[in-house]
Amino acid sequence: MVAAGHWRDYAIHMGADVAIFAAFRRTAERPEVRIEKRPALRVKQGAFALISEHGVVLKRGQELHGILAPLERRLMRLVEE
Repeated sequence: MVAAGHWRDYAIHMGADVAIFAAFRRTAERPEVRIEKRPALRVKQGAFALISEHGVVLKRGQELHGILAPLERRLMRLVEE
């Protein structure tokens, strides 16, 4: 999404109990989306979570590719023949 021009910047945070990838539209704003990995939640809700700019959990699961599906839909475009 950075290469496509949708995001301007990103950040990675590695904590003791969480790893966070945050993507920004502009560097001075809150992140547009955050992808969090919390290994402690892997049994209950899934280790990965996609969180919106307002802190709402959009998707949760065990596998990263399932969590990234809503973001990948933004890159898909209809091509006419």
